[in-house]
Amino acid sequence: MEATMLWTRLAADLMGPTVLIDVFARGADLPLQTALHVPELAAFAAVLWHAVSVVLIVLTYGLWVLAQRRGLAFKFVLSGVQVGCPAMFLLYGLRRLGTVIDMPQWMIFLIIPALTRFDESRERVL
Repeated sequence: MEATMLWTRLAADLMGPTVLIDVFARGADLPLQTALHVPELAAFAAVLWHAVSVVLIVLTYGLWVLAQRRGLAFKFVLSGVQVGCPAMFLLYGLRRLGTVIDMPQWMIFLIIPALTRFDESRERVL
């Protein structure tokens, strides 16, 4: 593997524990699901939670592939997801809660694309 792709590989490696935390640490006890007393809404909340898990798994795989070979369209799709997630956490945290502290997931979602972009900036220099 080229040295310039090391940071993208690190980003992919960080996504692994993120997925495990999402699926196993929080997936079994969905706070939203337990707060919803209408069975249809609780089922819908579970589907949405696990849809995010699917996106995280695909994103992890996508970063691994991107670390092996570059593709402009592929990079833009991954970047959209990587930047869209923290943007939603920040926007909704600020607008609905008045703080970004209560939903700190935005931090890990920003660290991962930062590593990937760092890789790209080093690639242009080398």
